[in-house]
Amino acid sequence: MKVYAIVLAAGKGTRMKSDKPKVVHEVLYKPMINHVVDELKALGVDETIVIVGHEADQVKAIVDDVTFVDQTEQLGTGHAVLQAKDILANRDGMTLVLCGDAPLIRKETLKEFIAYHQEHHNQATIMSADCDPSTHYGRIIKENGQVTGIVEFKDLLESQKDITEMNTGEYCFDNKALFEALSQVTNDNAQNEYYLTDVIGIMNHQGLKVDAYKIDDFDEVGGINDRVALAQSTQFLRDRINREHLLNGVTIVDPSNTYIGRDVVIGHDTIIEPGCIIKGKTVIGSHCHIGPYCEFTNMEIKDNVEIKFSVLSDSIIESGVDIGPYARLRTNCHIHENAHLGNFVEMKKADFGAGSKASHLTYVGDAQVGQDVNFGCGTITSNYDGKNKSLTKIEDNVFIGCNTNLVAPVTVRKNYIAAGSTITKEVDEDAMAIARARQENKQGYSKILKEIREKEYERRNKNKK
Repeated sequence: MKVYAIVLAAGKGTRMKSDKPKVVHEVLYKPMINHVVDELKALGVDETIVIVGHEADQVKAIVDDVTFVDQTEQLGTGHAVLQAKDILANRDGMTLVLCGDAPLIRKETLKEFIAYHQEHHNQATIMSADCDPSTHYGRIIKENGQVTGIVEFKDLLESQKDITEMNTGEYCFDNKALFEALSQVTNDNAQNEYYLTDVIGIMNHQGLKVDAYKIDDFDEVGGINDRVALAQSTQFLRDRINREHLLNGVTIVDPSNTYIGRDVVIGHDTIIEPGCIIKGKTVIGSHCHIGPYCEFTNMEIKDNVEIKFSVLSDSIIESGVDIGPYARLRTNCHIHENAHLGNFVEMKKADFGAGSKASHLTYVGDAQVGQDVNFGCGTITSNYDGKNKSLTKIEDNVFIGCNTNLVAPVTVRKNYIAAGSTITKEVDEDAMAIARARQENKQGYSKILKEIREKEYERRNKNKK
């Protein structure tokens, strides 16, 4: 059976006090709308429709592989779902209706939700959870197992105030039944809005089966309305993710001080030290030692790698590499087996060969570096001429002396480069390149310099008086 999804993401989120729409705000380094959509993708739904309204372009800019529908006026949840009528109304199957501001939903929960809906032959299934009786959420009203209605907290009768089963705002409907019922929803209420919850009463009058699927953890589906809830959701998701990694054989020394994104994969027997932030589509292999205080974004890190106090993004690191402290990788670096990047080394768009070393104070950008190359302290590839970026090629076994400038485009073959050189043209194989002024010793000149410095010192201090 076909499964569709409608994600409600049109609201402004006034209590966020922000210029951005609510669903664009991040939970654990990922916009909350992307959390919901990515779980639907993982679930394998046939089509996801995102209803957008306030600052719609900001939402469209960060979500892909969905169908967007604009709700030009925000006239309630029922009105929002109705915007998908032209796309879904005549299709067979079922439709999930989810909130774009409930980013902690899991694909496993949605899969169980759909299975319950199918197994019980429901036309509508409401996801519910137990709550404290004082909680201000709508309550599920049942008679003989049938959900007959949803009553808002402020409208509860005295006889209903002990009901703890609440509506989470997530639904599964028979698709055609949903849009048939929506066509009968009116805005005859104090807010003059079209409520999706009114569909439940209409379906009851139609003699359709309406049920509730209760989940154990309300935190998974709670909506985010302000920055306090945003921070709480981040903490909840951090703890859930860290627990999963711990149970899968990853050592996290201080889970309360380690932030790992939802899409990160980590192999067994890897150790994560405190203060690490690991996000995006990062994959870390087994038997690695990470941290402390590393930040990774969209990294692919193979087995037996050690990295500490470093910021790395959008790059690949092969097995046996040692990086840090205080290294920086930016965009499209590939660090090959057993290479070493030491303190204050930065690389960008660099292919760095197996066994090569840049131990300290080095910049390598737009470069192809062979195997077993040694970069002396203070070496840089001068890859930018003010307008264009150019390539530096360094072959295997090159030894580069300290404080060398390699001015691209340039090729360095198997040779030595003397310390302090500025290389602007190709260096032949087996040559030693020296590109600096010849040393000249001026006898007795140190005494003259000393006298000059002393006179200048006296002049400056005299002026101060």
